[in-house]
Amino acid sequence: MKEKITLVAGSFDILHESHSDMLRHVRNLGDRRIVMLSTDKFKEGKNKKAYKNCNTRKCVLEAMRWGNLVVSEQSWEDKGLYIDRFDVDIFAMGEEWHEKHAFLKEKFPELKIMYFSRGKHSSSQIKKDLKYSFKKE
Repeated sequence: MKEKITLVAGSFDILHESHSDMLRHVRNLGDRRIVMLSTDKFKEGKNKKAYKNCNTRKCVLEAMRWGNLVVSEQSWEDKGLYIDRFDVDIFAMGEEWHEKHAFLKEKFPELKIMYFSRGKHSSSQIKKDLKYSFKKE
């Protein structure tokens, strides 16, 4: 029987409960788990800035052992590249990217794509809250 491979993508900038929930759920879906981490340069290309640099975020993810492997996402094409290279069965990411990856189903018809809710937390909101909390009065 073929082992089931999952691939989860994200920035995982400031890890929080919603990240933990998604990563735990994805971990339970397959035998081998790959975490695809957006690089700083890739994030900047999407007009986003990371609080923690990519190397730090990668070290944290590896230490937490959410995946068997943490790989870098440097471009939009990397998703298809890793899905093909690792023969991924399930691809997962946050719901804010829903409908932006329909092209993957065309290229990989057997691929199951799952989107997870941000829940009560998001790194973007945490950054805004921190900025507001420490604003000089």
